[in-house]
Amino acid sequence: MRIDEDAAVLPDLLREGLQVVFVGINPPVFTAMPTHYFARPNNRFWGALSRSKLSRRAREALGVTALTPEHDRALLEHGFGFTDFVKRPTSNTALLSSEKLDVKIAELAAKLERHRPQIACFHGIIGYRRVHFRIARDQPDPRPGLQKARLGRTRLFLVPNTSASNSHVTLAQQTEWYDRLADALET
Repeated sequence: MRIDEDAAVLPDLLREGLQVVFVGINPPVFTAMPTHYFARPNNRFWGALSRSKLSRRAREALGVTALTPEHDRALLEHGFGFTDFVKRPTSNTALLSSEKLDVKIAELAAKLERHRPQIACFHGIIGYRRVHFRIARDQPDPRPGLQKARLGRTRLFLVPNTSASNSHVTLAQQTEWYDRLADALET
């Protein structure tokens, strides 16, 4: 199946007043199109988020102990949104030309400026590194956590990739990063 280069696989789940917008670098290449964010069964996003203090209020309000991909739209009402840096499936962002990357950064910056979330949380240092060096060339290599760079007024936070292929980061460690994100919201 050929996918149009600019076709959106998943719609943005954004609105004004969000605390956090989770930014995936790009949707994975599936044999069937995903219908929810972080929907791959072996992706650890939902498990780690469900264990973190970041999602406690949303879980209580929704009456669940664990969040699943099917909760992505409902989380808008609880301060969480979703988007992808690149909306089309690619195996990685290295496939984007420098010109295309600049366009995608500008598009993301415009979305964040329009919706003004407190923090945009990027998943995966390898994909984020290309963004970082476009917006913060004079700063050192990015590390997980709160970044010095911003996109507009939105603060940026980097967490390890939740993909199962990033097996050197455990579920417990991933959960700790979402706890740190919760702490960053309070500062």
